[in-house]
Amino acid sequence: MGKRIPMWQILLVFVVLIGGLMFTILKVGGYVHIPLLAGGAFAAVIAIANGFKWSYLEKGIIKNIGNAMQALLILLTVGMLIGSWIAGGIVPSMIYYGLMILSPGIFLIATCLICCIVSLATGSSWTTAGTVGIALIGIGSGLGISLGMTAGAIISGAYFGDKMSPLSDTTNLAPAMAGTVLFEHIKHMVYTVTPSLIIALILFGIMGFNHSKNNADLSSVTELMNGLSDNFYISPVLLIPALLIILMVVFKVPALPGLFAGVILGILCAVIFQGGDWASLAGIGLYEGYVSESGIEFIDSLLSRGGLSSMFYSVSLVICAMVLAGVLDASDILKIVCEHLLKVAKNTGSLVLVVIITCIGCNILAADQYIAIVLPGRMYKEVFEDRRLKRKNLSRILEDSGTMTSALVPWSTCGTFMSSTLGVATVAYLPYCFLNLMNPLVSLFYGFTGITMEKMSEEEYQAILRQREADAAAEAKLIA
Repeated sequence: MGKRIPMWQILLVFVVLIGGLMFTILKVGGYVHIPLLAGGAFAAVIAIANGFKWSYLEKGIIKNIGNAMQALLILLTVGMLIGSWIAGGIVPSMIYYGLMILSPGIFLIATCLICCIVSLATGSSWTTAGTVGIALIGIGSGLGISLGMTAGAIISGAYFGDKMSPLSDTTNLAPAMAGTVLFEHIKHMVYTVTPSLIIALILFGIMGFNHSKNNADLSSVTELMNGLSDNFYISPVLLIPALLIILMVVFKVPALPGLFAGVILGILCAVIFQGGDWASLAGIGLYEGYVSESGIEFIDSLLSRGGLSSMFYSVSLVICAMVLAGVLDASDILKIVCEHLLKVAKNTGSLVLVVIITCIGCNILAADQYIAIVLPGRMYKEVFEDRRLKRKNLSRILEDSGTMTSALVPWSTCGTFMSSTLGVATVAYLPYCFLNLMNPLVSLFYGFTGITMEKMSEEEYQAILRQREADAAAEAKLIA
């Protein structure tokens, strides 16, 4: 073990890390993997200069990667699930019936709900905005509705699925960082996302009221629906696998077995309803994902995705982030920063506020939502445990603030993607992303009132203390 690292050196580590990330994203337009590794390397140099041995830091890195292993396995399984659900017509059916609710009189509400359904089915806010979102932008223009309003409704709906879908990488990452279970995490998020969505829909309804008598050009939506029905067998029966996933959440089926069961259901639907080939799906299809060849650009871009290989980017990014987190954790950098921030966290409400500020700060300074989940998750995990707050409280806050505010930062990866894809500046759509803006506020309200902030039982807390003692003993052995 080394000596306590001075705060000025810790700030230098963050300056180098944030500078590298911002240069890579804004100037080079590259991937954040390398600056994450470079930041980890620089932090390791600082730690070694303060007496920490590399072998000790390396064990910290390996330990952190090990902690994220369940999330990595789930991500890979989710890749196969997406491919099989598209091939089986499950995702196309969800999109088809979602589009049926579109009406000119409630365009903004319908836009938000459609994007909720599509993102819940795909687990991707980017895919939702880049496909259905583009069609809805055109329809909104025909209605004379502000592009900022339409984009705000699209992004609000898109991030509903990014936050709530078991297919989403961030939905899997947050509970892994907090140390809770995927389906418990999703169930706990219902308490914050439900009032946020209701408020958002009310506001969209008020704004869209003046457009209720206008006529919209729904040709692009009609083309999309016709294309789906021409290329897939569409039936309410194909919604059953999605309902079964919901039942698995209710009955607390472990994530990996539940998701893999979903993969099998997807393959069965592909063979039975879509005329797919079992051997091809179980072989190349689950690895490379589904490739749509309908000839309709919207459909092909929307449904050509999934597969094991589609998750390699996210998996490698998580590993790189855990390398950095491992060094910061082993060298006590996170602990020192946490100590300074927690000086203002005297109660549960102020603790929630500190976590929210940290997550938003990571989105602003580090410009990536993964970092906004990984670093605060590692920083505050033990603090929540010490205050006997269940881990799912932390995982929910990470998503309420880290995931939901990522598209509101113009220079972040999410903000850049949304503004360039939808053709609307971030500052133009930001005031109308009601779900994204309300979620952190609802989470903060719960923090100060104590509503839904579940406490550990004495048995749960003692189990955590015993696990810590076991981990400390194992770590002492490694050091010896």
